[in-house]
Order: sequence, then structure tokens, then C-alpha cells
Amino acid sequence: MTTEVDESRELALEAARIADAQKGSNIVILQVGEVLGVTEYFVVVSASNRRLVRTLVDEIEVQCRDAVSRTPSRTEGVREQQWVLLDYGDVVVHVFLEEIREFYDIERLYKDVPVIPMGFGDAQ
Repeated sequence: MTTEVDESRELALEAARIADAQKGSNIVILQVGEVLGVTEYFVVVSASNRRLVRTLVDEIEVQCRDAVSRTPSRTEGVREQQWVLLDYGDVVVHVFLEEIREFYDIERLYKDVPVIPMGFGDAQ
């Protein structure tokens, strides 16, 4: 029997795999459910330029829809292509332009939450 947590984790891992395959970097999955309560996982991804931000966002949307039949309930930041947020409810994917990620340092805010191992790419 698959639980909601398993499905959330599957979506987070799938988004991270897609980002890795599309040349996203410094990919991290943070299990934030215990501290946030409104979502279970953050997937945080860096991109070296705005075009790559757009490519990552597009590919994550399309491939997650195809692989796990999920689409984001809302998307923010697409026009600016510096920090795009794909909100799937239980999983929020953050695609950052590298310098924007460094500036906001989102991982620092969640330094005490578990990091989910991915087992591919430049995973930590």
C-alpha cells in the first residue's frame, strides 16, 4: 500500500532526477514537513543561466506529469527566470539562478531538517 508520504517522496525524487538529467546543479531534497506543516518536501535546484532555469522548470512540469501524473497547483517567478517555484502542494520545487540561490541561502533556514539522499548526480 502506497501512502501519501511515499507519493510525495516519489515526486520529490522524480523532480530531482529530472533536474539532474537536464543539467541542474547543487540539487538538494529537504524534508520540511515537520517544521512547515504545509508541505512535505522542498526540492532545491541551481541553474547557471536564465535559459537553463526555464528549461528545468519546463522539463520538471512535463516529465512529472508523464511519470507520476502530477502538475503544479501554481507556479511563480516564471517571467523573471531567477527563482521559479513549482508548488505541487506536498512538494515545492525551487529552481534558482545560482547567484539568487546564494543570496537567499534557503538551505540555511532549514539546516536542521533531514536531507533526503538521492543516489545520483552531484547529490550530497
